[in-house]
Amino acid sequence: MTDLIRIPGLAGHTFAVLGLGKSGLVAAKALKAGGATVWAWDDSAEARAKLAAEGIEPVDLASADWRRIEALVLSPGIPHSFPKPHPVAAQAKAANRPIIGDVELLLRAQPHARLLAITGTNGKSTTTALTGHILASAGRQVAVGGNIGTPALALPAMGAAGIYVLELSSYQLEITPSLKPTAAVLLNITPDHIDRHGDMGGYIAAKERIFRRQTAEDTAIIGIDDEPSRQLQARIAARKGPRVVPISSIRPAPGGVSGASGKLVDDLDGKAEAVLDLAGVATLPGEHNWQNAAAAYAAMRALGLARAPILEGIESYPGLAHRQELIATIGDVRYVNDSKATNADATQKALVCYQPIYWILGGKPKEGGIESLKPLFPRIAHAYLIGEASAAFAKTLKGQVAATECGTLDRAVAAAHAQAQKDRRPGAVVLLSPACASFDQFANFEQRGDVFRQLVLKLGAGGPRRAS
Repeated sequence: MTDLIRIPGLAGHTFAVLGLGKSGLVAAKALKAGGATVWAWDDSAEARAKLAAEGIEPVDLASADWRRIEALVLSPGIPHSFPKPHPVAAQAKAANRPIIGDVELLLRAQPHARLLAITGTNGKSTTTALTGHILASAGRQVAVGGNIGTPALALPAMGAAGIYVLELSSYQLEITPSLKPTAAVLLNITPDHIDRHGDMGGYIAAKERIFRRQTAEDTAIIGIDDEPSRQLQARIAARKGPRVVPISSIRPAPGGVSGASGKLVDDLDGKAEAVLDLAGVATLPGEHNWQNAAAAYAAMRALGLARAPILEGIESYPGLAHRQELIATIGDVRYVNDSKATNADATQKALVCYQPIYWILGGKPKEGGIESLKPLFPRIAHAYLIGEASAAFAKTLKGQVAATECGTLDRAVAAAHAQAQKDRRPGAVVLLSPACASFDQFANFEQRGDVFRQLVLKLGAGGPRRAS
């Protein structure tokens, strides 16, 4: 798996690329390597300089001749419809040029490789990493990428022998028209990115695109623990397309896979066999991770793996950074990095796993704030607020949870550490689970989590510490 992706049939064609972050820059390079003329642009001068360093001169697409352009390759984070399309995306639409993403280019370059595609509001990254780990542990030829971090076109070329495991956001699904996964997973649907999709209906429609081109030879694995997903499962089943496999973490899943009560139950063949005690898998704590494990198990069965290597892979899963990642234990207090929790629903998954919690939260707020988390407030010993959401979150917490507006992550970690070590309460956890985006103070959730890790390890250097 050493060959880089090459996209055939591009000579004589011109492609526009808008957005030169990780995926956009790789897409521009892959298009050029395939023989295309590349007109690429980013509003950031720094990004354009990186493009020029790769031997591709930036072209301002605002004044481009769209009659000469085959398609616009758009970075997923750039809006093309809601809340307002980027001017270049609007020009592409007006010229009737397709708007696609880098995943679409991968599918065109590797039409014979099998594909496992994974989406959902929460749990995508863990399920993607878990399935990739199981496949690799079983000796399969696999490459993992997409929204989880590695751009699709930075993955190796594998051909028919390979399996691509791709985490796909709603943004990516909208610009991947050729998507036809061998197995597709939808974990759950809760409100998120509503501004980018117009309304909840638009968001659900974007998620449903993962199944749109599947046929009877494919498998659709769908969570049934929320109403929008249950309704979507019924729609997919009614159209007599792919085999539909339900998954759940809270109830039996007839004809599917359940992780209810921490017991992985395989009912794919109608036998409802308990095959693994998930409570014993330390890297997959809580009901949400039991759903992730159920999804991974169902996906591996759909791809033809036997039960034994699947279970071995689940049990040996090392965990994923920024998803309830245990950084250290200092004294008897655990320090957990859940920076990936960028909305209240994701944070809920962490709050149910621990008590008492010294909770660090805040950042760039999302719709609804933390109102939905009120039933879990009794688990909180103290809250430490950071970022733009501080004032609003303090108002929600007032009278129910003691809270300190710290402003910055370093101050929050220091304050939470001092209080937790002073209180010495059994089971205490200092938990970074922000329920917010990171963009007010950090480049992304990864940087936020990395900073938390560094701060905790620095604290641990001064006293007793047990690493995770």
